[in-house]
Amino acid sequence: MKDAKTHLGPQVEDQPALTDSYFNLTKQIVQANGDVSVTYAVFMRRPVTLAPRLAIDWLMAMAKSRDADIEVDLLHKEGAWVGAGEPLLTITGSFAMLVDLETVFLQRLGAACVAAYNAYQMCVELPDVAFLAMDARHCAGEDMAHMMAYGASVGSNKARLKTHAKGFVGCATDATAHYFGNDAGMGTMPHALIGYAGSTVAAAKLFHAQFPEKPLTVLVDYFGQEVDDALAVCQTFPELAYGGQLAIRLDTHGGRYVQGLDTQSSYAVLERNVPEAIRGYRSEHELKQLMGTGVSAAAVWHVREQLNQAGFDKVKIVASSGFGPDKCRVFALAKAPVDVIGTGSYLPEKWTETYATADIIAYDGVSRVKLGREFLLAPSKDVAG
Repeated sequence: MKDAKTHLGPQVEDQPALTDSYFNLTKQIVQANGDVSVTYAVFMRRPVTLAPRLAIDWLMAMAKSRDADIEVDLLHKEGAWVGAGEPLLTITGSFAMLVDLETVFLQRLGAACVAAYNAYQMCVELPDVAFLAMDARHCAGEDMAHMMAYGASVGSNKARLKTHAKGFVGCATDATAHYFGNDAGMGTMPHALIGYAGSTVAAAKLFHAQFPEKPLTVLVDYFGQEVDDALAVCQTFPELAYGGQLAIRLDTHGGRYVQGLDTQSSYAVLERNVPEAIRGYRSEHELKQLMGTGVSAAAVWHVREQLNQAGFDKVKIVASSGFGPDKCRVFALAKAPVDVIGTGSYLPEKWTETYATADIIAYDGVSRVKLGREFLLAPSKDVAG
């Protein structure tokens, strides 16, 4: 991984206005009445994959600006699974120096940990598929985009270690590319370019003429002619197609079927290729992902069949549209022949699950915590992950 910026905002001068007011007031009281050393224990109310670096980097940068000595004790290594209510880390230092940093520190911790958890699950379900993080447009600003990309990289790295998964190979923006070891974002064309060009083939020609050295991945759902347009692109660029340097991207929305499919034919595609996927009980949600509208497992199998029958078996398939942990599990069940998945759906679905909490568990070395949080008093260190 390439070096990242040391910390995200807010900067020193902006931090007080972005902190809960009762922390700012408490800081003044402690400064006026005598400081103490405190130890915070930080935890979350759901299982997560630990992704603490951005939060810790910001905290240490603030400590440096205050010439304060702060000790952070990670109770688990980055990427470790941590259970609900189990302390993630402890922070020890001056109460006056720490108390007003809690708000921003927690903002930088919880969501990244849940994103890492979700990304890990997706990569493990589909270890032979490469993932592209396309979450930026769904993020609430630059800071969140960094947290989500970082979280995806942590979950991905863990999946590589545990299952040798391909994992996340990049993201959509230059600003967060370094989390995946890249210098720039990845991606070729939006639907807008196809609308501008007037046809899918024309858009592919424009892109390849402008960037002949870049890999060519072409969206094929703009006109609802996924199969016809995919084959037309392959016929236009035979050298790329036969050389394995061309990919088509399916991003069909959930309001219609991919060209050539309906419920019955979707069922038939799966029956031909993966009959075991439709033999057992499946929930309504799973059935939609298997053979429903949009980018279903049947849609990918259908397009793969059509490409292979035309002799374009080396053309890759990129799929996007709603790929979270559940959809990846269903695609694994159907052994869907997808090469790359573009996703932003590893982002936390329920924001309430991203809340991290910090409680002081010791004052000047004396254990003391609010009633009901006694479980934080004796956190155990786990560096095995």
